[in-house]
Amino acid sequence: MSSARPRPADDDDARLEADVFARDCESRPVLQNVASRWGVLALVALREGPYRFSALRRRVDGVSERMLSQTLQALERDGMVHREVFEAIPPRVEYTLTELGGRVAERLEDLIVLVEANMDTVRAARSAYHRD
Repeated sequence: MSSARPRPADDDDARLEADVFARDCESRPVLQNVASRWGVLALVALREGPYRFSALRRRVDGVSERMLSQTLQALERDGMVHREVFEAIPPRVEYTLTELGGRVAERLEDLIVLVEANMDTVRAARSAYHRD
């Protein structure tokens, strides 16, 4: 997260730094994929180790097959998830985190732990909000 400032030009190819607050910044859809409900849960689940699609779907309770498939495709496209197809009958597919995906998932897991540890505060705030 930084201001859009030009970097030093490489052979007349001046690039702007990523700025998620800028409307057309290419980092914004990446953040959207990572921070989506299913993106967060899939990335953090994959910190546990490799998963086959059906096992990951069971781990991320409530996600439809279609949504998990779309989420994994987006995360793979963004370099967060690696999809490996094993030669077998029937073919076996396994998902793992890339190095970048692992770093992102670690921070997301910290966020999950923080939220879960403070649910009493959240419940109290919700209760007070509904009384007003």
